[in-house]
Amino acid sequence: MAERKPIESWLTDMDGVLIHEGTPIPGADAFIKRLRESGKPFLVLTNNSIYTPRDLQARLSRMGLDVPVENIWTSALATAKFLDDQRPGGTAYVIGEAGLTTALHDIGYILTDHEPDYVVLGETRTYSFEAMTKAVRLINDGARFICTNPDETGPSTEGPLPATGAVAALITKATGKQPYFAGKPNPLMMRTGLNAIGAHSETSAMIGDRMDTDVLAGLEAGMQTFLVLTGLTTEQDTERFPYRPTKTVASIADLVDLV
Repeated sequence: MAERKPIESWLTDMDGVLIHEGTPIPGADAFIKRLRESGKPFLVLTNNSIYTPRDLQARLSRMGLDVPVENIWTSALATAKFLDDQRPGGTAYVIGEAGLTTALHDIGYILTDHEPDYVVLGETRTYSFEAMTKAVRLINDGARFICTNPDETGPSTEGPLPATGAVAALITKATGKQPYFAGKPNPLMMRTGLNAIGAHSETSAMIGDRMDTDVLAGLEAGMQTFLVLTGLTTEQDTERFPYRPTKTVASIADLVDLV
């Protein structure tokens, strides 16, 4: 096996790695503090497209995690970057919250339900039958189908919630059209994030709590991968997958000394 290069930059998932149901995971504050002191480039990633980076920065700050806005990368930002590269100044019908609509406004997109170039589906807690029906009809009329992320469920204090991937499946069933997912595990989200901080995949590491999004995205982007067991995945779960993380650790606290 080729010798791995030292890790010069870090990407870490947020939910299940740094925080869990609104509470910081022990060791998260020390990890972020060590990263900031080291001066190494880093990003906190999330497939959740509901919030803007500024919203997330404020939420993390209230939990004692000091993460600058420019170090937060969301699936909404990755989606906007993809659309800006593909069709600058386009139009979109959006199902989503402020994190997604703000990202699209910031790249100069017009949000409309009149013959849009794209239907863009993101995370929201208020999916409406009317909005989904409109999305189905627009896609059938020729709009291209884009989705921020494929996660079928998301966490809540009451238990799992249906998430973007589950709603995308409903729209796909009704239209016969598969969406293009811009978020994890698409390595595009990782590569655009790495480019944003001037980092390179061969000297970067990805930390996550999910094998099917975090570890897979890091692996396909050519990065070292660390799986933490403070989120959705147990050590037994990892055996079900045809790929493995570089290393599995109990929590983010076990990675502080690697920075």
